[in-house]
Amino acid sequence: MPKPPRPGAPIRRAIIGAEFRSTEATLSLSTAPILIVDDDPDIREALKDRLIALGYAVAQAANGRQAVQMIADEEPAAVFLDLQMPQLDGMETLRRIRVMSPDLAVVIITAHGTIERAVEAMRQGALDFVTKPFSMDYLEGVVRRILERRTLKRENILLREQAAAARPEIVGRSTELLRAIEIARKVAATSSTVLLLGESGTGKEVFARWIHQWSPRHDGPFVVVNCVALRDELLESELFGHERGAFTGAHEMRQGRLEIADGGTVFLDEIGDFRPELQAKLLRVLQEREFERVGGNKRIQVNIRVIAATHRNLSKEVEEGRFREDLYFRLNVVAVSLPPLRERREDIPLLAEHFLHRFCQGLNKPLKSFAPQAIEHLLSYDWPGNVRELANLIERAVILSDDAVITPDELPVRRTPDFEPARGAGYREAVRSYQRRVVRDALIATDGNQARAAERLGLGRTYLSRLIRKLGLSGSANGS
Repeated sequence: MPKPPRPGAPIRRAIIGAEFRSTEATLSLSTAPILIVDDDPDIREALKDRLIALGYAVAQAANGRQAVQMIADEEPAAVFLDLQMPQLDGMETLRRIRVMSPDLAVVIITAHGTIERAVEAMRQGALDFVTKPFSMDYLEGVVRRILERRTLKRENILLREQAAAARPEIVGRSTELLRAIEIARKVAATSSTVLLLGESGTGKEVFARWIHQWSPRHDGPFVVVNCVALRDELLESELFGHERGAFTGAHEMRQGRLEIADGGTVFLDEIGDFRPELQAKLLRVLQEREFERVGGNKRIQVNIRVIAATHRNLSKEVEEGRFREDLYFRLNVVAVSLPPLRERREDIPLLAEHFLHRFCQGLNKPLKSFAPQAIEHLLSYDWPGNVRELANLIERAVILSDDAVITPDELPVRRTPDFEPARGAGYREAVRSYQRRVVRDALIATDGNQARAAERLGLGRTYLSRLIRKLGLSGSANGS
């Protein structure tokens, strides 16, 4: 496994981006067994010994009926199926498996004299066949192919979700943002549960993806569960999966998102909206890393890292009885607070330029630029929708603007009343104007105490002194 970036490595760029590789789930992470179906116990034991020697879990069935029931209860990773069995022969068992679980890989066990029947079984949907006596090398090749096929099926689900966010980026260089990045990098190297806190639109999912990317699990799946996008009953099935017949419309067993995330990271977005019954089930997952599918009673163990996010004040939710205290403590192992955009205005010009280039390229538009007054205009707004609102505004401007330069008229936001930029200022002057206001307000709030002002702003005392001189401020309480 490639060595992850050092958690304490310095952050040198304003824009942090990554290209996500396709998921390459390690076969050893699979927790589902290989099912051997044969009425001959000697054959079962011989095949079992060889599969265990290759490092795989094994389950056994003595006949077709028993196999069908076992598959209905818990879908295995693959099935090795003998054709010659009493009660329910191999061909009929294969047909029933195809109805129950069309994608389940079935390998036929055959003797040299019945290879023609094995070929016919492959026409009926079997993936491959092995002959008795078993060749260890050939058997290993067959098993690897079928488990790689199973892994690719899971990847197809994940890659569709990741395509829209193939290059998530953290843009900015404000003190508050860099502090959040530093904490995220440190916790990424561990398996600890992470709680991302912040208003809607502050970039919690982007941070979650980066924690996964920085972690030793970066080659495993990253699975997103939006806890408010589905009704409660659908959310439970989406999260834990369900057994065949668990409810109306459950025609086959389905894996849940927790199971799909095995070996990787699951991101639970808006965890504060979980209903109490699901909170109890999630608590068990965090404690034991196991659960049951809806309508089932078999324990399923998973190797996952949980990252949760919410815009709610969970401690207040606990006080008012809407969120379990024990679950809150389990989630809040390491908390990362993401600042709202109004508290890191110095990042607004960087974000605006980043989104401008991204949307011009993505929408096949000629590269545009901002008029100096446009950056001043963006700095004057408080952004209740945070980075998401800014991105939407820039995308709209790129679509509707017919000119090469975007003006304030194409950025319909209301100026914050107490913002006083330098009229007609350019990009740098607009940022400087904002810096003056922030530093002046901090000095006023601390009666000119630069040490307390530096602490309030999250700056070093020496750096604040240099900044005061650079901005032409006196360093007194009135800041003028």
